[in-house]
Amino acid sequence: MENWQKDLLEIVEDVTDEVENFFVGVTEIVESFFEMSDAIASQVQNTITTEFDLYLQEWAEPLFDVYTDLEDVMSDLEQPFPHLVEPTETRHPACRGCYNYHGQVYNGSLLVCGMHPYGWEDSNCPDWESSN
Repeated sequence: MENWQKDLLEIVEDVTDEVENFFVGVTEIVESFFEMSDAIASQVQNTITTEFDLYLQEWAEPLFDVYTDLEDVMSDLEQPFPHLVEPTETRHPACRGCYNYHGQVYNGSLLVCGMHPYGWEDSNCPDWESSN
């Protein structure tokens, strides 16, 4: 009678060992799957990032070129147009209220007046005429 109990105990131990081996094998397979999926995900991410960067560069580069060209054109257009510079107490004080004062900037150079293109040095210009 003890034989069948001993046999039953061996069978239960064998089943327990086989179940443990099964779960160890499943665990190894799952770990391998996760390692493989991490590698695949990393490779896909690198590929997508690289492709997206190339696409974005191909798309944006012509826009940057146009913007740069437009900036050059705008800076060229700004130069030729004269603009008025009013005389102040510190800059060309002799020209304040003078009829002959021109005060236009051409290509970065100020033309103060026809008689004194660079302005008069002190506050009493000999060619001053009232603009009123």
